Amino acid sequence: MTRLHTPRWAWALTGSGHFFVESFELIRTLEHCDVFVSKAANEVLRMYKLKLDFPETTRVLHDKTASSVPIGGFYTGVYHTAVIAPATSNTVAKCVAGISDSLPTNVYAQAGKCLVPSIVFACDTAPELETMAPSGMVKVYPRPIDLENTARLKTYERTRVVESLAELIETITARQKVISGDG
Repeated sequence: MTRLHTPRWAWALTGSGHFFVESFELIRTLEHCDVFVSKAANEVLRMYKLKLDFPETTRVLHDKTASSVPIGGFYTGVYHTAVIAPATSNTVAKCVAGISDSLPTNVYAQAGKCLVPSIVFACDTAPELETMAPSGMVKVYPRPIDLENTARLKTYERTRVVESLAELIETITARQKVISGDG
């Protein structure tokens, strides 16, 4: 049995379809990543007809326990970075309120408790957005409370909220440099 390389990326998938496919592709570029798949993300995977076929250095952890057992690695130094991407407005609101009752919100909470930096790709970042749905491009109009929660999350310690795929890629690239000692 191969020894688990640590520290690793912890990437939580939520039930958002906003840049889901692109986020999925970005995971494939990372070495040593654990993908935390929420129950809602499983539904999105089926809608987009995606398979969890990642490189062999990637582990896939499913939401199968009430207490989110897979997140225990934060306490033993398994993770250097938590990524929640894409993050639904529900996930963002729960992170802001300190509610950790799903796999993605538990990833965020435990990362914070263990001083592990988090990157959150919030979906609801402007009063009007276009996003790709399984049936094609659709317009979305986030509620004021969703925009307020995104703004509030930006003020949290060790949390970097990104608002675009380009910003997500840029932030992950910068984090890779820090991890490797080049940043």
